[in-house]
Amino acid sequence: MNTRFLGPARLAVSAVGLGAMGFSGSYGAAEDDESIRTIRRALDVGVTFIDTADVYGDGHNEELVGRAIAGRRDDVVLATKFGFVSSPLSQGPQVDGSPAHLREAIEASLRRLGVDHVDLYYLHRVDPRVPVEETVGAMADLVREGKVRHLGLSEVGPAVLRRAHRVHPITAVQNEYALWTRLPEHELLPTLQELNVGLVAFSPLGRGLLAGALQAGAEFGEGDVRGHMPRFAKGNLDRNAVIADAVARVAEARRATPAQVALAWVLRRWDRIVPIPGSRRAERIEENAAAADIVLNDAEMTALERAAAPEHVAGDRYPAGLQRLADQGR
Repeated sequence: MNTRFLGPARLAVSAVGLGAMGFSGSYGAAEDDESIRTIRRALDVGVTFIDTADVYGDGHNEELVGRAIAGRRDDVVLATKFGFVSSPLSQGPQVDGSPAHLREAIEASLRRLGVDHVDLYYLHRVDPRVPVEETVGAMADLVREGKVRHLGLSEVGPAVLRRAHRVHPITAVQNEYALWTRLPEHELLPTLQELNVGLVAFSPLGRGLLAGALQAGAEFGEGDVRGHMPRFAKGNLDRNAVIADAVARVAEARRATPAQVALAWVLRRWDRIVPIPGSRRAERIEENAAAADIVLNDAEMTALERAAAPEHVAGDRYPAGLQRLADQGR
C-alpha cells in the first residue's frame, strides 16, 4: 500500500483508509466477529488508517475497533471524533464542542478503544454555540498531554478551517468527497493546499451507489441511514443511478471494479487526499485497497466528471436538520 501524508507534520497513513461506521449498523445489521475479521484483514493488506467516532453505535464502534486492533496498536493510525451528543439522524441532532464535554469524550474514547492515545482526533461538527477557537484550544491541550497526536475537523469550510488553524495546526479536514459530491473543490480544496492540510474523504463510494451496490428503485431496511437521505429517495435514486452506470463503463474498459474506479478518481485529485471507504466484508477491503494502484487517465477523469456534474445529481446529502448542521461549519 502506498503512503500519503496529512498536514504540516506529515502524518503518514495508507493511501486508502477504512471507515468503520458501517460496522455498527448504519447500513443495516452487522456481525461483530465478521467485522473484527474485516478490520484485521485490512491491516494485513496494508490499510493502516482506521476511522471511527464516539457516536457510531453510541460507543459500540470504538469498542469494536479496540477489540480488532488489540495487540496491533503499532500497525494502526487511529482516528476518532467527538462532538455529537445524539444520533446524527435523530430529531434535532445535537452537538457539544465545549471543553468540558471534550474532556469527557476523550477519556471515554480512550477507554473504549483500549489505547492511551489517539493519532488523529476530530471535532465531528462545529458547535454553533462555542467558538471554534475555544474548542480547538482545548483539543490542543490534549496534544500537549499526549492523549492526542494530531487534530482534525469534520464538515468545515475555509473560514472555519483558517480560524482553527491559527490556534493549532490542523492535520486533516474530513468532509464528504466523491465523484457525486464535489463541494470541497470550490473553495476548501485550494485552502487545504495553501495550508498543507490533508483531506480525508468520507463516503467516497457514494454510500455504495458508485460501487454498483445499488440499483434504481432499491429499498432500504430498518437501521439503514440511506433510507433517510434525499439522494436515495425514490425518483432521486433512479436519476443518480445513471452516474453509477458511467462509473461501471469506465471500470469495464479498465478491467477494474466500479469501487476501484470511484476511489481512483478521488486519489488522483490531489496527493494529500485519503479516501476512507467502509465495508463489512474482507474481500471488499482487498478490492478497495487495490484502487491505490490504479491511475486514471485524463480522458477517464473527464468522462466521469461530466457524468457526475452537479446538475446531474438529484437530492441533498442529508435530511434538513443534519444538512443545516453541516452548513453551519462552512
